[in-house]
Amino acid sequence: MSLKPDIIGPVPQETARVAKAACPKGSTFIQMRDELGVLFQDEMFADLFPKDGQPALAPWKLALVTLMQFAEGLSDRQAAEAVRTRIDWKYALN
Repeated sequence: MSLKPDIIGPVPQETARVAKAACPKGSTFIQMRDELGVLFQDEMFADLFPKDGQPALAPWKLALVTLMQFAEGLSDRQAAEAVRTRIDWKYALN
């Protein structure tokens, strides 16, 4: 696998709208993204990847999921489910 760094843009408008509607009081991860912005950049992980090969998943997202998983004490399966189903996780992950 190789690293093809991607520019991390703002949270998509529709994701932000749905997240704010679903969590009117906010959530830890929405607040984290709003106040701290992007915590990791792909370039931080560049030395861990070869120059050639199939592109890897964005390492900044994997690192952030690991932190969020630890914060909530989730198993790997529970974290994967949270990535698929929770809008506050989607918001934090862009």
